[in-house]
Amino acid sequence: MLMTLIQKEIMHHILSVRFVALLVMCVLLIPLTLSINYRRYNQNLVDYQESVKRTQAEAKENPPSAQDPNVEVSKLFLKPTPLSVFANGLEEALPTYLGMTRNGVRQGSTGLAQASVAYALGNLDFLFIVGTVFSLLALLFTFDAVAGEREAGTLRINLSNSLPRDVFLWSKLIGGYTVFVIPFLVSFLLGLLLLVWQGFPLGEFNIALPVLALTVVSLLYIAVFFAIGVFISTYLDSVKTALIVAFTFWVFAVLIAPRGAFVVAKLVAPTRTEQSVYMEKTTLRNNLTKDKEERIWKKMGETMGSSIAISINDPETQTKLDELKKPIEEQIRQEFQDQVDKIDKEYQREKKRQEQVGETLSRIAPTSSLIYSAMNLTQTGKLKRELYFQTGERYYNQLDDVYFSEISDDMLAQMMQFAARMNNPEESEADKIPPPPNLTESTLSETLRRSATDVFLLCLFALAFTAVAFLKFFRTDI
Repeated sequence: MLMTLIQKEIMHHILSVRFVALLVMCVLLIPLTLSINYRRYNQNLVDYQESVKRTQAEAKENPPSAQDPNVEVSKLFLKPTPLSVFANGLEEALPTYLGMTRNGVRQGSTGLAQASVAYALGNLDFLFIVGTVFSLLALLFTFDAVAGEREAGTLRINLSNSLPRDVFLWSKLIGGYTVFVIPFLVSFLLGLLLLVWQGFPLGEFNIALPVLALTVVSLLYIAVFFAIGVFISTYLDSVKTALIVAFTFWVFAVLIAPRGAFVVAKLVAPTRTEQSVYMEKTTLRNNLTKDKEERIWKKMGETMGSSIAISINDPETQTKLDELKKPIEEQIRQEFQDQVDKIDKEYQREKKRQEQVGETLSRIAPTSSLIYSAMNLTQTGKLKRELYFQTGERYYNQLDDVYFSEISDDMLAQMMQFAARMNNPEESEADKIPPPPNLTESTLSETLRRSATDVFLLCLFALAFTAVAFLKFFRTDI
């Protein structure tokens, strides 16, 4: 009996205008979007490679000098990920590079700085198609599943026979979902074949498994909105009312709740700007530099007296000055580092709290869970951002140990360093700077672990709305 009703439901949907709209959306949007985004990825990859080569060539021709604490002596560039073809995520919002200065890590311009006005309209990628377009189509497939039959009078006739109510409702869910996902999966497969034809490395394990997981999450998300549609249909008698309620719910769940949660988070947990933090570090360095120079000159006057006028090229004088300055410089350097670490930790704590509040509030909508899990699986979300900035911090600490710590701010030390470079012109300043490390990538286990919470929430949404729909339908007087 169930299979007969499912077949009847499938034929009902196939012969409807809604199925034609679904078919057109699937055939046109998914393969075309994947193809266009893969071309964009290739262009971003070329831009990344050219930027790295140009920076290396400039460093050889004009070696950077770190005497100015604001000069970027090296850059760590952000390499685009192939999985951004499916979900652009935070990739364009991240800085294109992290510049290493003595005042700390300075962020380069983001991809948004060169974006056209079209970016304000949003990205058209696979995540947007599933999260926005197919969620609406899923509601349009189910808003009249029960209300339509009740309004037409066929529901009373069907249930007056020996037809269990659970079988009737399951046929609505399974039949409609089957008709919906088959065109979706076929068009997605065509899109993947088109990507492979263009050179996309789908055969690699670390690419294929996230794509498979993304497919499962997408199907689960569509199932959530099918359950929501049936839930709305069981509670309302009128098809028009059910359509209005379904569309209103979609606007709130897809468009308002995910964005509105972070607006509320900014009010609940405000934070400082990146520029204000950088200026605070600059002011701190300037104050400590001035304090250090005063201490050094005072110490020189107390220790060396009139012998301070001896030429700085005198080896004995240089040795005495180095011994005199070393403890003062080390003390100031440690004080600066402690203060900077305190500023960074406080700022990161503010940002993390604000983001956590926004994420928690936004998860009242299933669309947010889809977005977070998809960005984790495609390595374009928080995990990629954290690894990027952690790699930048490690690189800065390496530079601080082997390069920045050897540079002094007082004028006398700078003159001595300049004289040393003149005496040894073969030694290039660029040779002292270690090259930037490769950007580490998250492991598959970490990616799947980060996505587990949102996948669980999607399952919970699907089960909860399905259970409530069944309970309501069982208690309804037909």
